Amino acid sequence: MSTTGFSAQEREAMKQRAAELKEMKGVKGAAKRAKEYDACLEAIDALTGSDRQIAERLHVIVTEEAPGLAPKTWYGFPSYAKDDKVVVFYQPASKFETRYGSIGFNETATLDDGEMWPTSFAVLEMTPAAEKTFRELVRRAVD
Repeated sequence: MSTTGFSAQEREAMKQRAAELKEMKGVKGAAKRAKEYDACLEAIDALTGSDRQIAERLHVIVTEEAPGLAPKTWYGFPSYAKDDKVVVFYQPASKFETRYGSIGFNETATLDDGEMWPTSFAVLEMTPAAEKTFRELVRRAVD
């Protein structure tokens, strides 16, 4: 079976990104950071079940381990950025109707480890072991 074009969920994510950019047009400094922070919390609050639990714990992890990262949304995902570039984000399972959510790290994350390293992690539940791993990754991502 061959599919062409973007899925409905992908088109919706692109619309959300366009709305995020439009919402921030002309907003600068502390006002921009405050709006982005609120948008991130609203995105987390809109989640349910394990998506919400994982996103809430990721928010705590980033706040504690990398306070220099600024909360915002990115394609509707709760995200955390340095110099307006997203470093880490949570892609909820519900967003694309997948069986797991994922925590992803963009190119600006300094997770380099030889010629190959993971940048996205499937997460079913934020267990203490998973939290420990993500704390270490978030710290490394901003070193």
